[in-house]
Amino acid sequence: MNDTSQAVTPPVWRGSFILSSGKRQAQVRDTRPTAENHGALDAKTFVAVEADALFDEINHAQTRIGQSVLYRTIARPATDVALLQSKQEALRELESNPELLAALEKYIKRMALDEASLYYLLYGEFAGGLTTDDPRDKTGKERLEFGGYGYRQFIDGTGFVVDMVDQAEALPTPDSAYLRTLIQALRDFAQTRTYSLMHGPVYVSDGKFLTQEEKPRLPIPRFRPSVFKWPFISFFVIFMAGLLFFFENTLSELGASYIGYGVLILLVPVIPIILQAVSASDRDSVIYPLQKLFRQSEDLARAMEALGMVDELLSLRKHAQSIPGDAVLPEIYMNERHTLVASAARNPLLARSRPDYVPNDITLDNNKRLLIVTGPNSGGKTAYCKTVVQIQLLAQAGAYVPATQARVVPAEHIFYQVPDPGQLEEGMGRFAHELKQTREIFFNSSARSLVILDELAEGTTFEEKMTLSEYVLKGFYELGATTLLVTHNHELCERLQKDAIGDYLQVEFTGEHPTHRLIPGVSRISHADRIASAIGFSKEDVASHLASLQENGD
Repeated sequence: MNDTSQAVTPPVWRGSFILSSGKRQAQVRDTRPTAENHGALDAKTFVAVEADALFDEINHAQTRIGQSVLYRTIARPATDVALLQSKQEALRELESNPELLAALEKYIKRMALDEASLYYLLYGEFAGGLTTDDPRDKTGKERLEFGGYGYRQFIDGTGFVVDMVDQAEALPTPDSAYLRTLIQALRDFAQTRTYSLMHGPVYVSDGKFLTQEEKPRLPIPRFRPSVFKWPFISFFVIFMAGLLFFFENTLSELGASYIGYGVLILLVPVIPIILQAVSASDRDSVIYPLQKLFRQSEDLARAMEALGMVDELLSLRKHAQSIPGDAVLPEIYMNERHTLVASAARNPLLARSRPDYVPNDITLDNNKRLLIVTGPNSGGKTAYCKTVVQIQLLAQAGAYVPATQARVVPAEHIFYQVPDPGQLEEGMGRFAHELKQTREIFFNSSARSLVILDELAEGTTFEEKMTLSEYVLKGFYELGATTLLVTHNHELCERLQKDAIGDYLQVEFTGEHPTHRLIPGVSRISHADRIASAIGFSKEDVASHLASLQENGD
């Protein structure tokens, strides 16, 4: 083991490994948050902030395990500052060390070619027979069924793992602790019993599997992954030759030499039947048990995780290179309150496809922890809020963000409440439904939470809406959570301003058109008439339609 492995290990591994220990192969998006199982990002927020689309945008991973790791990073944001800082250190090393970068890119490209063969071995079901299916026909399928007895999958799958370790040994040793830990994990797998069984040879004794080192001096059967059992075939050939010799020489005086050929003709068709029976025994007593052992190996899962995490780093770097304009690694630090400050921030989903996207500054810190955004629809309010959350997610992925500079305190919880009238609970109106959502967010928030509220207290009278919205926002303010409210009600802003609470942004307009830039202030001008006219439903449009109906009636 290299001396570098003795260095302090940074926080790297996150909970359970991606590689599934059960019979079902893990899918790339299995870590998507659910109502019962989620991290900093709950299921509703995940959908509202377009996290799936964010993954698709930044995904340049070449391996399946790399894509799974990257998806988990977006779906379940990390909150460990040390982990994020060490990940950024690795990305900076890739920028400054072209030799290391080229070696890792070549390594991942090679692993991506044969990675699927390991999954065929771990999760394959082998139906028997003398033919095998083309593994390429199984790509992307959850259920992996093959003809044959698993010999081909065993050879290819274990060969991939051996190659993965051999090629890792040839990689340069990184300086960054994060990358060094990943490379060392790949190398260290060679010292495990699982690797020894995958490397071979495998010996079978009393239903147990032994490695070369564990094999006793006494001869015991060695597992050979082939339907052609040469010891059996050799024995059969010798037996048939002896049988023919017997009939040709001993019984020749009786004129019965032809019987030997008859027996040979009868026995030859039995050979495939015997070979298939032996192969079926191999499948059930050796390949399937080894398959289960490999699936449940934490050592193998860690090695594959390390492979995926290296691929993830390369993917994050490629994404940053694909963004026109500035992309920076934000300063990540610990604080008792959530913070997100970014200059000239652009929406991560649009920064590459729309180079002319209008950037906005983001300032959400202890002094500006309640922000209210006002203005008409289609002015950029929602895009701004999604930009805030998506940049937060990228920062908590240890990734580059589309901005000129940024600093972030990881959020323990991220909430994004949007009107959801299509999901009303039975016996509950819109007002009660949305108020219940806000209540759940409030009681699960802390000073290190990021909360986005798209309107508050819809479905009730104006005065009740103002009163309720005021005390809810003051509650979030006292709680210390970073809170953004999107609203059309300047009256609510005026109430809060009397108590010197909150900061305010409004949509900037040039004449009749929004610039999609947000500037300080509260929008008090209604643009309802402009929008109604734009869609052909203004007061004049209604009057014209009624007049035309009257004319036609006359």
